[in-house]
Amino acid sequence: MGDKIKYIPFFGVRLERYLNAKAQRAQDIKKNLPGTTTSIIMYILSWWRALQLLKVRRLSRKGIQVIADRYPQAEIAGFHYDGPGLTVNRTNNLLIRKLAEREQRLYEWMACHKPDLIIRLNIDADTAYSRKPDHNIVELRDKISVMPRLTFNGVQICDIDSRAPYQEVLEAALQAIAQYHNKRQ
Repeated sequence: MGDKIKYIPFFGVRLERYLNAKAQRAQDIKKNLPGTTTSIIMYILSWWRALQLLKVRRLSRKGIQVIADRYPQAEIAGFHYDGPGLTVNRTNNLLIRKLAEREQRLYEWMACHKPDLIIRLNIDADTAYSRKPDHNIVELRDKISVMPRLTFNGVQICDIDSRAPYQEVLEAALQAIAQYHNKRQ
């Protein structure tokens, strides 16, 4: 969404930087939550994510195979991990606490709608950083340490070493999808 915002004429770049800075602070689960307005925006973004999931489910029911690069989970808080961004224990503000409770329930509901297959691309922080030097190395290390702990509510997970060349990773992912479909038939 940040890419879309920065193309707004006249003030888009400044607005995107401002919102990005707010998001970085809000997503740091070691700090207290930001103010009420930012928390409400985070809650709205969680609902947007739920609406996207409903769209994916509709397509799937029509027989369309959907491949997504992210999937919501309720196991570990933090937008970086595709989980709830608000947590009750990070604030004393009653409104934010209520939003956090509702957001947790929303993520639990989303997690109940299991995907058919999760393809988890495993990588070490140094390789990830060499491929995406614009990312924060500390954030990459944190995310990489959390991802193996996610079970996505018991969904079948295919782990792939994504340090391999792109073509090998792609072939492994396509093979996992084919194996899954062969088992279903």
